[in-house]
Amino acid sequence: MRISLDWLKTLISINKPAQEVGKLLTDAGLEVEGIDTVEVVPGGLKGMVIGEVLTCAKHPDADKLSVTTVDIGEGDPKHIVCGAPNVAAGQKVVVATVGATLYPAGGEPFQIKKSKIRGAVSEGMICAEDEIGLGTDHGGIMVLDTDLPNGTPAAQYFGLASDEVFEIGLTPNRADAASHLGVARDLQALLKTPYQLPDLSGFKVANTNLPISVEIENVEACPRYAGVTVSGVKVQESPKWLQQRLRAIGLSPINNVVDVTNYVLHELGQPLHAFDAAKIKGGKIIVKNAAEGAKFTTLDSVERTLRAEDLTISNAEEPMVLAGVFGGLNSGVTEETQNIFIESAYFSPAGIRKTSQTHGIKTDSSFRFERGTDPNMVITALKRAALLIQEVAGGEISSEIVDVYPTPVEPTQIQVSYARINQLIGQNIGEDRIKEILTDLGIEVAEETAEGLLLTVPPYKVDVTREADVVEEVLRIYGYNNITLSENLAASYLAQFPNPDPEVITKRIADSLAANGYLEMITNSLTNSNYYKDSEGNTPSELVPILNYNSEDLDAMRLTLVYSGLEVLRHNINRRQRDLKVFEIGKVYRKDGEKFKENNYLALFLTGNKASESWQQATSKGSFHDLAGQIQQVLTLCRQPNYTTKPSEHPYLAGGVVYQKGDVTLGHVGLLKDSVCKQVDVKEQVWYAELNWDYLLRNYKDKLVFEELSKFPEVRRDLSLVLDKTVTFDQIKQVAQRVERKLLQDVNVFDVYEGDKIESGKKAIAISFTLQDKSQTLTDKVIDSTMNRLMQQFEHQLGAVIRK
Repeated sequence: MRISLDWLKTLISINKPAQEVGKLLTDAGLEVEGIDTVEVVPGGLKGMVIGEVLTCAKHPDADKLSVTTVDIGEGDPKHIVCGAPNVAAGQKVVVATVGATLYPAGGEPFQIKKSKIRGAVSEGMICAEDEIGLGTDHGGIMVLDTDLPNGTPAAQYFGLASDEVFEIGLTPNRADAASHLGVARDLQALLKTPYQLPDLSGFKVANTNLPISVEIENVEACPRYAGVTVSGVKVQESPKWLQQRLRAIGLSPINNVVDVTNYVLHELGQPLHAFDAAKIKGGKIIVKNAAEGAKFTTLDSVERTLRAEDLTISNAEEPMVLAGVFGGLNSGVTEETQNIFIESAYFSPAGIRKTSQTHGIKTDSSFRFERGTDPNMVITALKRAALLIQEVAGGEISSEIVDVYPTPVEPTQIQVSYARINQLIGQNIGEDRIKEILTDLGIEVAEETAEGLLLTVPPYKVDVTREADVVEEVLRIYGYNNITLSENLAASYLAQFPNPDPEVITKRIADSLAANGYLEMITNSLTNSNYYKDSEGNTPSELVPILNYNSEDLDAMRLTLVYSGLEVLRHNINRRQRDLKVFEIGKVYRKDGEKFKENNYLALFLTGNKASESWQQATSKGSFHDLAGQIQQVLTLCRQPNYTTKPSEHPYLAGGVVYQKGDVTLGHVGLLKDSVCKQVDVKEQVWYAELNWDYLLRNYKDKLVFEELSKFPEVRRDLSLVLDKTVTFDQIKQVAQRVERKLLQDVNVFDVYEGDKIESGKKAIAISFTLQDKSQTLTDKVIDSTMNRLMQQFEHQLGAVIRK
């Protein structure tokens, strides 16, 4: 946001240099990122003053030159040689002093130096208008009609003084400061100098020959709408002063009427719009929502499809403006316009924000409306614009002000206590100082007690809604740098650190995955709702839609990490990176009735070869067991050893297993269905795993239990079992652990056979059992007894045949 210092001075008296004003604003929360000097003409006429020619005589050695003495307000007159034919004693002229740089029209800049011309000393230059860039006339020097004292800067006479412009990095919470008036309000409190609104006493209704009625159908979206007509205007180029003000803040002048609306917007913070009154069909303004799917062409000649949520300013037949955002192509002011209707309104910020986002339109008006404007500035800005239009475009006010304001916006009431203010600031700054600051900021003291204040906060202070906000207002004006730090600095509250710390655990797991060749990715939580539609085009009820989405491809919150991960795989595969191992720890979102839930999951993807091509080892495709092994390692690191597995029924998996602990599902691992991959245009085979990260963090056991290594040897025994193909290793392991809890240390599969040498539908599994007694050496009798019991239970519970 650009703020002109010269413009500010029309609202508040400022006698400090720009750098000092910039520091004050920055300390008060309006960070000045830079200060630019804006010159109306190159050089800003620096070094040029008004002088008076005291004497003028012909040069003794040159017929076309004159030797003059000129008073430039420094006491001793300057001797200047002049070649202009019209120079004469008694004239007021523009003098370029020694050291000044001239920027002539159509020529190169040059500097004035003290010199001798044909033997005569010359200590400056009497200037023509083309020599200082003010025109093209070179017929003679400029002769001024002025009573200004000699030595007055020429820029002051011509009204061309340079301006200094602040580039302010406006934060979203400071909508109240998005204008010169808003900055002046802060300066009032900082400089203890009152600001003044523009004089509106000249506003008078000449006649009521051009009435325009107003009707608001959606008062929630538009609580206030006002307007007035001005007839007999002449649309043309704006006067120079108006153009200079707009150019100083980076705006290009358009015409005098539109320039006035822009001027008032940046002066008072109230957006306005000027209609050609002849194009308001039926003589009526209707503020209403658009018809769904209606076509509307905006000022940029783009045809847009409107939504039923879009608020429009319409006439009796059709929309004319996207309310608060952008004007229509056929309702604006042109050179043929003679009568205008000026709009000044207050719109609901949420509605303007949605329309602006949906249609991708960002304007100075929408910027302010969507952050919150001042409903009490509507009429002031309207009168200011009408008076300025009369000044620069002529015409007369031809209607009473129409002001539709059914339910006035009330100021906010906030109760604050002195004790709380002092606690948040960190020191007692005095009750009188607190009240002074608040009053200077426009916040009224409605009631006062010994304990605190009841404040009335004006509507333009949109970010001041609670006690802490009031304290912030006080502190930024009082000055953060004025708060002294105690030698025994302490905090009244110290948050407890979680134990174990989820961030530490997450980093530990991420490091482990990275060490095994997995790359971490971070994907967008926004996704395409089409991924979740069924065959009939319906989306699941638990899907969370985005109401004001920017893109149809990002119109919902993701239900799973599957699709965002597949998008990453597609991006890399399309760039010939086909061997991929990636993971993400991220949120998924779900609607549960009227509530919304967020849950964290760890997702892993494996596609292509499990390792890069190398001479050291043969390449092989990634498999279920590669990913399952990685999941088991993660579960071990998360201190979750006692889990079971069974076939998974995950909706996105063609096959796989689910990891469970009691009734809780820890996660799934398996092969993604081709139909799922096809939705994202991934043609490769993708192995996928996900773990319930929230559960793993909540149930992480921070304490480790250590025990001494046994002094007694362990024993291994092997069995070969013939079983139905449906029997899983997990079932075998569970039976073994139930049979022998004390001695059995480990169960492992080291061979599986399926073929024509055993019965169809069967498989042979070779399993090793590790036995150990930590109190004594195992005897053959104990070992044989244990193995016999295991074999009996395998035969009884699993229908196994023991191969001997």
